[in-house]
Amino acid sequence: MKSRGLPMLVLAFGILAVSMSAILVRWANAPPTVIGFWRMLFAALVMTIPAGNALRRAPRATRHTLFAALAGFFFAINLAVWNTGALITTAANVTLLGNLSIIWVPLAAMFVFKTRLRRAFWGGLALAAVGVMLILGQDLLAHPALGVGDAYGIGASFLYTVYLLAMERARAGLSALIAWWLSTVVGAVTLLALSIALGAPLAGYPLTSFAIFATMAFVVQIGGFLSLNYALGHLPAPLVSTSLLAQMVITALLAVPLLGQSLALVQAIGGLLVLLGIFVVHRSKTKG
Repeated sequence: MKSRGLPMLVLAFGILAVSMSAILVRWANAPPTVIGFWRMLFAALVMTIPAGNALRRAPRATRHTLFAALAGFFFAINLAVWNTGALITTAANVTLLGNLSIIWVPLAAMFVFKTRLRRAFWGGLALAAVGVMLILGQDLLAHPALGVGDAYGIGASFLYTVYLLAMERARAGLSALIAWWLSTVVGAVTLLALSIALGAPLAGYPLTSFAIFATMAFVVQIGGFLSLNYALGHLPAPLVSTSLLAQMVITALLAVPLLGQSLALVQAIGGLLVLLGIFVVHRSKTKG
């Protein structure tokens, strides 16, 4: 059996890098689709030469290439939908509902791909979900009714589920770099089309905004999602999707010094439960 040590370390690094996304978006001062477009375009351009070299050496894998393109398309739509929801509902609601992929991914893996998950996996998932509710509970009580914005959050969770599962399929026949680059290019094109359709200007922003776009490209898209793509080639998608809940905890911790936000005791306890739940999930094994 292959060791999970390196993939789990790479996954941890990827989650840490992706956790910077929400903070960088707050600093970017641009429409969500524009932020996503420049982030993905810069990342794709930087990695064009190494990806091109890898493509020339790689055997043809048409079916897996299509899965990578599908992943990029759904990831781009997910970004647009999630950010739209964040504008018309509370951040707590859309964050929680957007992370319903932790439920959809294991269910899809079971019923579509016939992956068998042990009870320990579901126990760890439940523990992590309780932690999430503690972290977001106060804001959810302030806005308990579901509305249009919350529907966007639920929709985003389905889109992200498709992204994770499609990328897992792509990684079965493509290297992490090739699968990531193809999905990033398709995502950039999709977000460009969305920005044009929505009338969002692509230029005219201060240099600080473009510096943040570039930072997101290097830190989040290259450092974060390339690492997650590597992990998806070695770890089951349900495990990866549950582990991504850690980004909520890391973002909350980073927001204290970087955004001046406070962290309540109940949120700290929730964060510990999320991390404990992820630990239990990682200790479990998929069967088959």
